[in-house]
Amino acid sequence: MSEAILGISAYYHDSSAALLVEGEIIAAAQEERFTRLKQDASFPHHAATYVLSEYGIDLRSISKVVFYEKPLVKFERLIETYHSLAPRGYASFAASIPVWIKEKLFMRHMLRNSLALLPGGAQAKPELLFPEHHLSHAASAFFPSPFESAAILTLDGVGEWATASICHGTANSITVLKDIHFPHSLGLFYSAITAYCGFKVNSGEYKLMGLAPYGEPDSAQTRDFEARIRKHLIRIHDDGSFTLNMDFFAYATQLRMFYPDRWKSLFGIGPRERESELTQDYMNLALATQRITEDVVLRLANTARQLTKSKYLCLAGGVALNCVANGTLLREQIFEDVWIQPASGDAGGALGAALAAWHIHSEQPRSPNECDRMRGAYLGPAFTHTDIERMANFFNAPHQTFQSRDNLYQNTAQLLAHGKVVGWFQGRMEYGPRALGGRSILGDPRAPDMQRKLNLRIKFREGFRPFAPSVLEERIANYFELDRPSPYMLLVAPIKQDLRCSLPENFPALGMYEKLYTNRSTLPAITHVDYSARIQSVSQKTNPAYWELIRAFEELTGCGVLVNTSFNVRGEPIVCTPHDAYICFMQTDMDALVIENCLFLKEDQPELTNHTDLLRKYELD
Repeated sequence: MSEAILGISAYYHDSSAALLVEGEIIAAAQEERFTRLKQDASFPHHAATYVLSEYGIDLRSISKVVFYEKPLVKFERLIETYHSLAPRGYASFAASIPVWIKEKLFMRHMLRNSLALLPGGAQAKPELLFPEHHLSHAASAFFPSPFESAAILTLDGVGEWATASICHGTANSITVLKDIHFPHSLGLFYSAITAYCGFKVNSGEYKLMGLAPYGEPDSAQTRDFEARIRKHLIRIHDDGSFTLNMDFFAYATQLRMFYPDRWKSLFGIGPRERESELTQDYMNLALATQRITEDVVLRLANTARQLTKSKYLCLAGGVALNCVANGTLLREQIFEDVWIQPASGDAGGALGAALAAWHIHSEQPRSPNECDRMRGAYLGPAFTHTDIERMANFFNAPHQTFQSRDNLYQNTAQLLAHGKVVGWFQGRMEYGPRALGGRSILGDPRAPDMQRKLNLRIKFREGFRPFAPSVLEERIANYFELDRPSPYMLLVAPIKQDLRCSLPENFPALGMYEKLYTNRSTLPAITHVDYSARIQSVSQKTNPAYWELIRAFEELTGCGVLVNTSFNVRGEPIVCTPHDAYICFMQTDMDALVIENCLFLKEDQPELTNHTDLLRKYELD
């Protein structure tokens, strides 16, 4: 019988489940997509049930359940930290320790109880394994990669003790070479400044990264912020290792990231209130922070190259989602190629834990392929025509069903070419934070008002945030200064010079939104203020439906690029089911919804009543 391994990430944020069978990645998904609770941290009952069903098994067929970290070592870190810094941090201690004593110290028992509730769980007795957090990250980065041997760099907030690790992956083994320990953390450094700029920790880091290009690169304030950060907050060594000045950071002992008064004295500006106006001060602070983050990443990458002598690098951990730093790293040519795990955050720990169990614990061989083993990250559930018709009947939703997929692509391309915004729901849901053409909202990148329309009327989020282009893999070099595929939207690269527009002389003096709404290229909806773009290349092999749609749009308009943003609104997870998609479609100004071969036009739909009541009734039915 084939060996099946279930990986689990839970109890912090972004809980998820992943299934391997004989080392092959069968399915993986985040719990939030099923519960509709953003960054759901609970045991992934729904995700685990789904991944088992994808292969048609229950828990009785699972030989190993692998949790993504070692809880007892994490508890040791908490106790030692509180003890060394006492009496500071009593409030945090009092809040966290009872939870550990009541539940998390007994993780094995807790997991057994949760697993018993899964299909077949009452009769199942799988072996429980607990690899270290950063080993799970490293395994998620290296084992699915196309490389036989590679340096591995993992960077995040914190696991048990490690916050950064340099490893060497060869064949089916991973060797840890160097690591940096808590409380010194690049991820927590970035999160602290994210919070100071008025964004939410663990989700607002993307916003800080998107805000940085609005900073003034040559201004005295930006240079001064960078100098002050280097002098007072973080000391960076030649090899990329670093130490934080914990007199300024509160996260080790308190329920906050920083000491507001000390930071205000340091920067001359106070912490920004959430949702308040974004002034140039915070844009410059974001830019200074991004520069320092990139400096650390590049130094660590150089050290990884020196230690491993490898030509290739794999990345994982939350910091690996900083696609601006990734693009800079690629352009520096420290390595010949870089592969980044698309689910780099804690959600990917479930997959990494399962892979570590298969290759390291069970000593199973590994055979990398020329692409990677992630199946395009399309590892979540897909839905049948019966599922779609059931949803449509429930909502009395008029729609057109296309017998010819070519006609579907041509009709959708025409809608996009006429400036319509289309919800695009095809095939299996993506694993990780990026929508990659399975659960996406699409638009015409040539439309000058598309970015504004998507941000304010569709996504209901800050207007400054940029949108990503999806480009035919064969056309990358036509539009961007990038010489390789970027299938997971994890690389930022400049748009080509010949597509750029000349800017007015007063552009540097313009305000944020004046800059934003000044056309910077012939593809204004995907060109950030610094002429950059976060690129997704679309392969005919891994996502033929999305590739065919972009190809149809190209045949119609001459443009082989679409705007792609995740199919959700602010504060909600990406949609999972046809029901989720229809609710989101009806609550926004999207013009059309395509679910598989069915097209729903907004103008034809009846008014949507209270969706919470409808959801409950739908589930009961």
